[in-house]
Amino acid sequence: MAKATPAPYEELIELSTRIHNYGSVLSLLHWDQETYMPSGGISPRSRQIAQMSQLIHEEKTSRKFKICLEKLVSLSTGKLKRKGLSKIQQVNVREWRKDFLKATKLPSPFVKTFSQLTSEASQIWAAAKKANNFKLFAPFLEKILAMNRQKADILGFRDHPYDALLETYEPCMTTARLATIFDPLQKELKSLLKKIGSAHPTDDEFLHRKVEDAQQIALGRLVISKLPIDPAHSRLDLSMHPFSIGLHPHDSRITTRILPEAFMSNIFSVLHEAGHSLYEMGLPIQHWGTPLGEAVSLSIHESQSRWWETLIGRSLPFCKFFYPLLQKELSGMSKITLERFYRAINQVKPSLIRVEADEVTYCLHIILRFEIEKLLVSGKLAVSDLPEAWNEKMKEFFGIVPKTDAQGCLQDIHWSLGDFGYFPTYALGNLFSAQFFSVFAKEHPDWAKKVETGDFVFIRNWLKENIYRWGRMYNSDELAKKATGKPLSETAYCSYLKKKYAEIYKL
Repeated sequence: MAKATPAPYEELIELSTRIHNYGSVLSLLHWDQETYMPSGGISPRSRQIAQMSQLIHEEKTSRKFKICLEKLVSLSTGKLKRKGLSKIQQVNVREWRKDFLKATKLPSPFVKTFSQLTSEASQIWAAAKKANNFKLFAPFLEKILAMNRQKADILGFRDHPYDALLETYEPCMTTARLATIFDPLQKELKSLLKKIGSAHPTDDEFLHRKVEDAQQIALGRLVISKLPIDPAHSRLDLSMHPFSIGLHPHDSRITTRILPEAFMSNIFSVLHEAGHSLYEMGLPIQHWGTPLGEAVSLSIHESQSRWWETLIGRSLPFCKFFYPLLQKELSGMSKITLERFYRAINQVKPSLIRVEADEVTYCLHIILRFEIEKLLVSGKLAVSDLPEAWNEKMKEFFGIVPKTDAQGCLQDIHWSLGDFGYFPTYALGNLFSAQFFSVFAKEHPDWAKKVETGDFVFIRNWLKENIYRWGRMYNSDELAKKATGKPLSETAYCSYLKKKYAEIYKL
């Protein structure tokens, strides 16, 4: 006879599910703001988002939630008070405690004010980027930074205020540990970049032909149609900055953006966001509303998007499958050979824009942002000096300097959203994905042949078995060891890059 579920646990399930439902509504407000909301609606929308954020925070920190939790676990020590809980129940209780302790540190008025500020700031950022006017955004960035410093103080940190912000997105990481990973990664990438720089350049002019918006949207939908994504549970729309939002495993929204003379940017954006969407839709639906139905961390989330965008999307096997379809859709492409197309989409060249960067230089863009964020958060770099500091870093890392702030420090939406500490997860995602893929490739030595035929279901199934189904059962470090048998390092990623680009550039 099965043991009865403790009443406090049942109540926590109910409370947690309610919080997730509110969270889905909040996500929907954000999605609408970035897609279909008229620009004049930003003021009421900011208030709506602030009120919903405050409501969610109050639910997370409610007296009822605390009472139920304390009946199951000691908030101070984490020691379970109730015997007989299953492993699943123990994990949920463990993660609920973590979330509760973190949430209760932040006062509800702080959460409301921060949400309203960032909602307004994201619209100002968009206007500033369009007008190439950093001074328009600077006052908002000052306020956001001040609140992030306050947030770091409230949450607490041991060595650097950046630790508290980073922990929000990747709980297993610290500023110091990042340095031990990023330093050797940076050296490897710069070394490879130097070797490629002396090789014969790649002709990619044909990738910069003008393709109308309607045709690009159709191409995006074509890509989605070939992936194992249920169209009844997802949709693709346009936004200024591509993003993915999972409201529920049965409702995932992704967006792309259209660059008239860079049609492959749209295709790779779709693959990237589809990777996020597949993860959200693959999380165990029976645990939705609890920690076991949530993603591990943003680093793991980014590993999934980069998996589909680069390890699959920029691979030769995928090109063999997709390029013939592309040739049918775009006139004139029949004259371009598969080999030339493959080399062109994998061209390595220092560039200004992070989201358009190649695989070799991408993580250098992230390390640059990591270094600047540390300086901003610590107060060693003033907001007014940001454009100049950004340009100096670009010259140091890539030997090029942006002509405008829209191409420089205004290019990303993240700071307007208050997301300091987020950027490192992009680089960590690359490292996790390559480490996961090295094991996947050994278990599926015929993966390339299958991809050439358009078979992607077996890939999703491997990810579901090794990544998706665990939710927050394991943290990202534990998940890496479970899936690969090794702790996270830059080794697999650097090996992958050196092998791939030695072949492409005949190094």
